[in-house]
Parts: sequence; structure tokens; C-alpha cells
Amino acid sequence: MNDGHMHDTGGMAPPPITNGTMMHHKKMMMHMTFYWGKEALVLFKGWPGTRPVMYALALIFVFVMGFLVEWLSHSRLIKPGASNVFAGVIQTFMHTIRVGLAYMVMLAVMSFNVGVFLAAVAGQALGFLVFGSRVFERADNIPPYEKASDLPPMSC
Repeated sequence: MNDGHMHDTGGMAPPPITNGTMMHHKKMMMHMTFYWGKEALVLFKGWPGTRPVMYALALIFVFVMGFLVEWLSHSRLIKPGASNVFAGVIQTFMHTIRVGLAYMVMLAVMSFNVGVFLAAVAGQALGFLVFGSRVFERADNIPPYEKASDLPPMSC
């Protein structure tokens, strides 16, 4: 049945795979392996383009997203005494934002650009250092080692 749409490729082969990249129409390439270079396609069609300034902006954007994921992972925005319904709604909203940002970071890394990968890892590492580690906690707020462990106490 011919409804005006092409349903058959007419026996045409899929785009050729060359040097770990898949060639698409209009000279757009999708890399299948990690590569170095400022010409990447990160998250949106045509972004960051071929200008080095835009590539640097893309790296900063990915870095900040990774940093925010860690901030949201370790932030405690609910105050003691808040109603369970209010706390649950706020927690759900913040979780949704965190997961959405984490997926955006994952999709950016799937560009297979080494610079984007390093920016994502560095953003999450710095975010963990600032928000998840004990580096910036006051000594009187850190419980003794025995009480801070996630492992059950050892019995003799």
C-alpha cells in the first residue's frame, strides 16, 4: 500500500562505518569511540559547533551540571519538624531535578568526547569534595570514627 511515505529503503545499505565513526547525511558524525577534539556534538544539534569558545562553554556547562548533581545528592533542605507531606513533595521535586541533571550529564558523556568526559568527572568530583566529604566540616560536627561507619558494630 502506497500512502505517500517511503517505507522501504530500496535496498540501500546503512551509512558506512569508518574509523569508529558513523557518517550521516549533511556531514554530521557520531563518534563510536572516545576522541579528542573541539568539534563535538553535546546534547543539542549543532552545539557547541566548531568555535573553540563554544566548546569551552559546553565543557563549563557539563562541569556545572555534574557539580549540581553532587550538591543535590548531598543537600539536606528539609528542616526538622516539617510536615511529612511537605517534606515528601520537596524531596520528590529535588530528586526529580537531580535525576534529570544526572541523565543530562550521562547524555553529554555519550558524545564520546574526552574533554566532555573529563569535565563531567571533574564536576562531580569537586561537587563530592565540597558537599559529600568531610573536608569542609568543623571537627566538632564529625562523629567519632566508630559511630560514623555504615557497617554494623563488631561483636566479640
